[in-house]
Amino acid sequence: MAKTTDVSGLRSALQQSTEVYDEKNQKAGFLYSQKGTWVSKDDISKNVSNAVLSSEDRNFYHEYGFSIKGLGRAAWLLVKNKITGANYISGGGSTLTQQLVKNAFLSQEQTFTRKAKEIFIAMQVENDYSKDDILTMYLNNAYFGNGVWGVEDASQKYFGVHASQLTVPQGATLAAMLSNPGQYNPIDNPQKARQKRNVVLETMVENDKVSSTDAKQYQATGIVLNDTYEYKSGYKYPYYFDAVINEAINDYGLSESEIMNKGYKIYTSLNQNQQEKMQSSFADSSLFPSAASDGTKAQAGSIAMDPQTGGVSAVVGGRDGSHVFRGYNRGTGLIRSPGSTIKPLAVYTPAIENGYHYDSKVKDKLQPYGKNDYTPHNWDDQYAGDIRMYQALALSKNTSAVWLLNKIGVKKGYNSVKKFGIPLDKSDENLSLALGGLKKGVSPYQMASAYTAFANSGVRKDPHFITKIVDSEGKTVVDKSHVKSKRVMSKKTAEQMTSMMMDVYDNGTGQSAKPYGYTIAGKTGSTESTTAENGNDDDNDKWFIGYTPDVVMATWIGFDSSKYSIANVGANAGASLFKTEMEGVLPYTAQNKFDIKSSSSRYNDSVSGQDGDGSKSWDSVQKAGENIRDKISQGTSDLKDKASSAAQKGKEYMESILGR
Repeated sequence: MAKTTDVSGLRSALQQSTEVYDEKNQKAGFLYSQKGTWVSKDDISKNVSNAVLSSEDRNFYHEYGFSIKGLGRAAWLLVKNKITGANYISGGGSTLTQQLVKNAFLSQEQTFTRKAKEIFIAMQVENDYSKDDILTMYLNNAYFGNGVWGVEDASQKYFGVHASQLTVPQGATLAAMLSNPGQYNPIDNPQKARQKRNVVLETMVENDKVSSTDAKQYQATGIVLNDTYEYKSGYKYPYYFDAVINEAINDYGLSESEIMNKGYKIYTSLNQNQQEKMQSSFADSSLFPSAASDGTKAQAGSIAMDPQTGGVSAVVGGRDGSHVFRGYNRGTGLIRSPGSTIKPLAVYTPAIENGYHYDSKVKDKLQPYGKNDYTPHNWDDQYAGDIRMYQALALSKNTSAVWLLNKIGVKKGYNSVKKFGIPLDKSDENLSLALGGLKKGVSPYQMASAYTAFANSGVRKDPHFITKIVDSEGKTVVDKSHVKSKRVMSKKTAEQMTSMMMDVYDNGTGQSAKPYGYTIAGKTGSTESTTAENGNDDDNDKWFIGYTPDVVMATWIGFDSSKYSIANVGANAGASLFKTEMEGVLPYTAQNKFDIKSSSSRYNDSVSGQDGDGSKSWDSVQKAGENIRDKISQGTSDLKDKASSAAQKGKEYMESILGR
């Protein structure tokens, strides 16, 4: 394969960008960050060329595409590793031509087979292009960290000058980054960057590219940065495109360099209208909670997912202006306690599947559990005594959730959460699971995926961004047309859960976040901490998860640091953001409606004995039986309480006789 690789179009291919397509196969943007502004040889300072050649390939102009010495070292390392059962090369220096070939044509795996292909293709490149052309292509295609590719854009990113204006120490700094842009990045690691730059200056002295006196003078100076670089507009949806790159790397074994350099066409589940609406919501500061006393702003992360396919249609990982190329994406990477949004997964779904009904009576009172007297409190310190199950969920009654989990068994709740695709630690198997007390926490991405099971009749599809990747020659290298799915619960249970969760936004904690003119189901959540700057039990995290048959959206609002908190009580903080997002996204869905009424409507119908069309309600037919069941349950509970009381009195009496 290597011997027949067509390298004739290499220069034009390197100037092409990887393209991203949306769910309708419409072009959505380019991964422009990897294709820097192309400049000719005459527009590149000799200072950077000399630094690169001195540090990366000092024999570049005297060897035919590969180094005999480097090849021998690679062969020795292969033999050495073969003895230990490995087929990889940990080292074995490549020439600039080989590095260009590796980035443009080959994977990043370190095997002797790949190394052999690299050499053959490098020889072809040397046949078709001059040394100056190869060096120019290399410098225009090299990665310099922080999402910047090419020497021209790197010059602007780090020093605020054109590539033609680079000084000797600036050129040495850029050359130093090539071996490891993350480790020797002057923005992220200034000390290491300076040390590596000084090493490059030493090699330039050895190669007669700079005098020893000048090198020492340069080495004594620090690195002065001046960032004037503006990312190109083709990177239209930064957080979504970041997530696409990460998925290609993590799930399909591609490297960042391969993705950025090979002119792929990446097809995704992106809905551009939804993405634009979500981004515009995040750009509106009025939708966010107030900043902390020192000016630190609250942050947020949101993700929208198609429950029928598992495809992510939109994601934003931070407020407007906070994006960094492949940086922190709160929509996919933030890990926090889910708070009460875990209740449908850990408590109410297994309760329904174990015989409870939407209108079953549950306890809502303060009571201790276990040896440690674990005593959950409601967020508003209001307790009803007895309450219907759908009301307990809508009003987010903590005491009811823990009571119910205790009744059905913690093990069932634990296993239920895992079925939704949420990773758990063995230590999570306790009653605090009902309130989101997880060791590791969850991301909006994971929670949105979990809730797709409710919206999709009990079936959860594997979440994903990418549907297909096609290389520059038209060959499909990734095909996600067949998405794995798993039944999490029965269709009937999913309907019952949706019926109950409709009341969260109709009559419960999510009323202020309900999108105008739409019916949604879902759950809100919050977490409390006393580590906040005011010392109060304020909320650290706010969660809003809502869905229709067409889309699931999960939004987290809070501060990156736990020392800050959202002071608002209840579920209102951040409600405006979620409401605005939903009102922007929902018009760009099929706008299918639920086939079931809310639980409150069903309960009211059952009390009146009428369905919406005036016929006898099935719920009302069941109501007599439900009342009998409640009375039996209450009677059984009372008998247990009396028996327990009698046993305790008997124990105390015997201890008094025995003198204990």
